[in-house]
Amino acid sequence: DAGLQAPSNNHLREWEFILLNDISWRKQFIDNLVKPQTKERAEKVVNDWGLTDTIQRDMYIEAIPKQYEMLLNSGCLVIPCYRQNEPLFEIKDIFALNAFASIWCCIENILIAAASEGIYGVTRIPFNNEGKKIKELLNLPAEYVVPCFIALGYPAEKVTIHKQKEINVENKIHFNKF
Repeated sequence: DAGLQAPSNNHLREWEFILLNDISWRKQFIDNLVKPQTKERAEKVVNDWGLTDTIQRDMYIEAIPKQYEMLLNSGCLVIPCYRQNEPLFEIKDIFALNAFASIWCCIENILIAAASEGIYGVTRIPFNNEGKKIKELLNLPAEYVVPCFIALGYPAEKVTIHKQKEINVENKIHFNKF
């Protein structure tokens, strides 16, 4: 319900949500897309991405190996879908990204509502050829796109919560000019 309160580009909220609540189907779905990763593989990934900020690197090195288990074992795995009338990577102007921007407003509302209930939410954005596989596995209509997976659940008792990079809001606000 919180997600559906978000503004949408065309006021139609052309969003659909697939809840993967059958654990055997969820495992089959995830195994077709995501492979478990080691800490060493995560370090290689952040090096390949050229990440140099220590806080950012530490977050990814911790998160990447946990991702598979979080998707598989979360209390709720939500697959949001939105209608994208033209291929996302063939967009001719920024206006055509409105549907993409709108679904992220919806996703943010879902995450904020969950957080207000003490439920942690993490997102995983599909990459490489996963979009095509997702469409096949979920039987999505051609014009629908999955922007991310949302894993929701209560945190484990002994979970490590990493420090986020501190940002001073006053350094981010500009008046009249950048």
